[in-house]
Amino acid sequence: MRGPKSSAASRRPTIILLFGVALVFSVLLVSIQSSFFAGKRKYDTKRKEISILSDFQSRIQQCVANRGLGLTANIIDHCRLILKFPEGTNSTWYNAQFKIFEPLEYHYDVCEAILLWEQYRNMTTILTREYLDVRPDGWLDYAAKRIAQLGAERCYNRSLCEEHLKLILPSKPPFHPRQFRTCAVVGNSGDLLKTEFGQEIDEHDAVFRDNEAPVNVKYAKHVGLKRDFRLVVRGAARNMAAILNGSSDEVLIIKSVTHRDFNAMIESLPNPVYLFQGIVLRRGAKGTGMKSIELALSMCDVVDIYGFTVDPGYTEWTRYFSSPRKGHNPLQGRAYYQLLECLGVIRIHSPMRAERIQDWSDLPSKESIRLAHGAALRLKKIQAGGQPLQLGPFTNCKVWGTVGRDNAGPVSGSPHMSYTRKHSNYSKWELLPFENLRREAQEHYLQMGSVSLYKMDGNKLDDLVCIKHE
Repeated sequence: MRGPKSSAASRRPTIILLFGVALVFSVLLVSIQSSFFAGKRKYDTKRKEISILSDFQSRIQQCVANRGLGLTANIIDHCRLILKFPEGTNSTWYNAQFKIFEPLEYHYDVCEAILLWEQYRNMTTILTREYLDVRPDGWLDYAAKRIAQLGAERCYNRSLCEEHLKLILPSKPPFHPRQFRTCAVVGNSGDLLKTEFGQEIDEHDAVFRDNEAPVNVKYAKHVGLKRDFRLVVRGAARNMAAILNGSSDEVLIIKSVTHRDFNAMIESLPNPVYLFQGIVLRRGAKGTGMKSIELALSMCDVVDIYGFTVDPGYTEWTRYFSSPRKGHNPLQGRAYYQLLECLGVIRIHSPMRAERIQDWSDLPSKESIRLAHGAALRLKKIQAGGQPLQLGPFTNCKVWGTVGRDNAGPVSGSPHMSYTRKHSNYSKWELLPFENLRREAQEHYLQMGSVSLYKMDGNKLDDLVCIKHE
């Protein structure tokens, strides 16, 4: 009687062992299959993104061929390309530091470029109090960098720093993304005198100008008369009253740093005065003109540029209102502006384009830009080892903050400016009701969940400060 029972008992451990082995094998198999399918999904996603970007590169190549006035785009891969000038191009720009003339070709990463410039469409580019409050060590470290002759590298005395900044520091963004449909950014190039773009410039919803560029009857047919925004470097900001010349509608934005000597002048002006957030990026075109494009893109759907050195054969830097002076590298700047046009960031207007009817059909559509931007973002996440899913508009938000309604405070300025403000146009911008914004601006604000995006570090695409408004 014991024999069979004993035999069954002896088999039980074996059965349990086999069951355990089978279970482990099943788990291992599922794990391998999961890894395989995850790897395959990742591979398939990567292949799809590369295909989208390769197609976008082909569109850029064709756009440069159509619009580049001799420039050609040579594709290296789905992200990288080289913009080349024709052989024999007059390379007269001499780099004294390296003792060489400027090259005739420039390397660009389209994936990085589209991520950067599409980010600008959603960003705030005016320095605000909420940004300094939310950014880690915003008052201690960052604020000090925006004040000339502070006498210290850090704001150990916050009250002193606030005294320097409060006249130009709105509590929250005074401008909104998509606030304007079309904007004109007018540079200072002598090329403007070869054209009569004045009326066309004035027909834009907003016009952006640089430094001390004059706006008067003498130059009206070349540069127009409309005045909405002016971006100035610190040197030009010393002449604010003369530059504005009674134009109380024009918003003045100081590009680099404010100075303690500016305050008395600012108090006497009815014009809104702000400080540009000061994003420093290494790229092919530099100067106040490029900063004006950044500023315009942060609040405009379409950005048209005039008075920039973009045509071939341009061998000296001139101003339309003064004698020639040496400026920025003309070939490299022209190549970069052409790339931006073929990325759908700007539309170029210049003497060699003035005689023909502008046809923008060869520029990328909003849908192709959206697809390329999404592909570049997902590919970047995959290459960094992260998951390419659920990216959304806040994927680069590294610092979050919340501003309540009861914490709004004064929009900007100080109490003793009240009389000046009473006769000023600050309310044209800072007190603009939500219902008065154009439909596209309202929709964007709602889609973003009333979050404002700010750049934290200049030379990185990542690291945004994101602030939720309750």
